[in-house]
Amino acid sequence: MRRRRPSPNDGVPPDDNPTEILELDEPYDDLYDEEIEGDYRDYEDYDDYEDYDDYDDYEDYDDYEADSGDRAADDLRDDARDDLDDRGRDRGGLGVLDDTEDHDGYDSDDDRAESEYDDEQDDDPDTKRESRGRRLLKWLAVLLLLAGLSAGAFLGARELLGFGYDDYEGPGENDVILHVEEGDVTSVIAAKLAELDVVASPEAFVKAGEDDERVLGIQPGYYQVKTKMSGEAAVQALVDEDARVGHLQVRAGTKLFDVIQPDESVTPGVFTLLEQASCARVNGEETCVSADELRETADSADLAELGVPNWAVESAEKAPGGRKLEGLIAPGVYDIRPGGDAEEVLSQVLEASATRLEAAGLPSAADDTPYSPYEILVIASIIELEGVEADFANVSSVIYNRVEIDMPLQMDSTVNYPSKRPLLTTTEEARNKKTPWNTYAMAGLPQTPIGSPSPKSIEAALNPADNGYKYFVKCEKDGRSCFNEEYEDHQAAQRDARDRGVY
Repeated sequence: MRRRRPSPNDGVPPDDNPTEILELDEPYDDLYDEEIEGDYRDYEDYDDYEDYDDYDDYEDYDDYEADSGDRAADDLRDDARDDLDDRGRDRGGLGVLDDTEDHDGYDSDDDRAESEYDDEQDDDPDTKRESRGRRLLKWLAVLLLLAGLSAGAFLGARELLGFGYDDYEGPGENDVILHVEEGDVTSVIAAKLAELDVVASPEAFVKAGEDDERVLGIQPGYYQVKTKMSGEAAVQALVDEDARVGHLQVRAGTKLFDVIQPDESVTPGVFTLLEQASCARVNGEETCVSADELRETADSADLAELGVPNWAVESAEKAPGGRKLEGLIAPGVYDIRPGGDAEEVLSQVLEASATRLEAAGLPSAADDTPYSPYEILVIASIIELEGVEADFANVSSVIYNRVEIDMPLQMDSTVNYPSKRPLLTTTEEARNKKTPWNTYAMAGLPQTPIGSPSPKSIEAALNPADNGYKYFVKCEKDGRSCFNEEYEDHQAAQRDARDRGVY
């Protein structure tokens, strides 16, 4: 057991003892409170005490200094150590104390002092651990601050100097095709470019395009770009109008084959549009699939495997050659991958079209009508070509009402369908010619659709207006028609339209 020597201020009145002015709660005062009650005059041999060279028991003052910052505590500690050294030299030149087995001169109070000292010893490690814990937290805070500053410095330098990602130089080398899908954001496009080795890293594209708003306007589709392009070159390639390949738009009413208009202009059919979209020059080689190849494939391939909806396969297979896919390629924008063969091209558009037809209500909505889903498609194609959108429901009503009483539809659009040069007013010869579509020469519906119906015309075919109309004629220059239940009223509407120069 270690003990401390009594304070040199022992017995000095409080007013004369400057150390008593400070009310310290440190272990130093508690230890001396017990010691000053003993009789220290009988201590003659200090060789029995432990070595005090390191003054371990005064370490409590270091903790107090860290907690309070009071410099008076530091002065008090230094004075106490000086007094101990002086007393050691007076007792025989010793500045240290050693422990012995016997402590001469101690009375029964020694045991009490020893017990209280041990309590102090038990508390001392906790104080040290708390101090070390505070120091550890301070170092951790410093390290976190330094890490944050380092990260900020790196990002700032990267922003200013442009380092931190790989980037190629130049316009690129070999042609490749990039597919941008619906919902792809800039970061996804950048990742796809990096995967194709178009850019050295996604960051190269993102960085080059961050100030170019055109990048946000990149549409879904296929784009022809080159490998090993700089980020800037890749951005410019994608926003260029000629970069997009395999793109086509089918408009409502478009037929499978080309139509020559009265002014000799040619309206390309679906097969021609697909041929044009399939063409791309990739690494010096053309990738076109001709319209003739597409027609031959449509006639010979398994329609179900090609992508025709199950509800339309049976009727489509019975269609005349070259007409099997009529009406089954819905209006809209399509993107096909250049380089594929005829089957691949047709499959891409038919699968996409099936989704659009389903969204328009086919086949399920046809269950509420007297017609099959394919027949609804036929009716819709006639509505598309016979009237403007405002008249769709009434045109549909005329078709329903005539078919119901087995009255020929007598629609000029069905007469013109097989002709490469359709006329606004059909001839008697043409009206009398029997074809699978001529509704002057037969009752009922044409064998196939006569064009690509829009969602609006399909809706009208599913939901005709509730009226008794059986006749209509174009009577306004904006394309609208006049509808009647009686033939005499219909003839009067015709005369009036001619008199006003509508047609």
